[in-house]
Amino acid sequence: MVMKQAQLLNGKALAQRLQSELKAQIQKSQFNRLPGLAVLMVGDNPASAAYVRNKERACANVGIASFGQHFQVEVTQSELEQTIHRLNQDERVDGILVQLPLPEHLDGVALLHQIDPDKDADGLHPTNLGKLVRGEQGLRSCTPAGVMRLLQEYQIPLKGKQAVVVGRSILVGKPLALMLLEADATVTIAHSRSQDLGAITRSADILVGAVGRPGLIAADMVKPGAVVVDVGINRVIEASGSSRLVGDVDFDTVQNVAEYITPVPGGIGPMTVAMLLQNTVTSYLQRHQ
Repeated sequence: MVMKQAQLLNGKALAQRLQSELKAQIQKSQFNRLPGLAVLMVGDNPASAAYVRNKERACANVGIASFGQHFQVEVTQSELEQTIHRLNQDERVDGILVQLPLPEHLDGVALLHQIDPDKDADGLHPTNLGKLVRGEQGLRSCTPAGVMRLLQEYQIPLKGKQAVVVGRSILVGKPLALMLLEADATVTIAHSRSQDLGAITRSADILVGAVGRPGLIAADMVKPGAVVVDVGINRVIEASGSSRLVGDVDFDTVQNVAEYITPVPGGIGPMTVAMLLQNTVTSYLQRHQ
């Protein structure tokens, strides 16, 4: 018997289309300046450097000006806070984000609190998270917003469905659970301390892996016909010494059980960047109203 493989949820293709739409939106706006995004990076973490390059390349593609700054690892908390305050006041800047992770001597949460909520391109300021809890308009956390936009693109019904989010981080798990709840799904949050994780995940019509553990979700943990969204991005070293990116889902086996599945890479990663650009353009348009 030939097993039917899951349909891919192609985040890369959708992200490219969204970038084209944003580019057209910016060109049509006819304001006297371009939108501006400032990405602050500290140190020389190779993964962070690659993410920042991706974001800056995407900005250039759609017509967003980059005001990013790269700081030496020894930079102080005070210096970064002063930089954020300056960017808050800079009329050319519509979005600010601090690239994580940061060196241990820096307090990322305290820095986030310094960002003007209207320029919070990552959608993680307590004011914007509070608006999400209350169901009010606000800048939304990029990765969860990217997941929701991808599900919408493929017309995957959420109303009344059982959704399980494996992971409870403030970056993905918690805000995504709230967004799914807002879309009338019945939501369970599971995590590393959950007892009998497989029993929980097998109940899911929509299953999201967002814990950062390679291959955690195996085929026997997935309900046949489920929609599986893999937010994890993990670099694993092969026996040969080469490395590759994998998700939290064991893609090769789960694709034979699920109806839809996101690839890694090429699934949620590009959508996160697209939502970052969307937040920046949204802030830009609101500031010109």
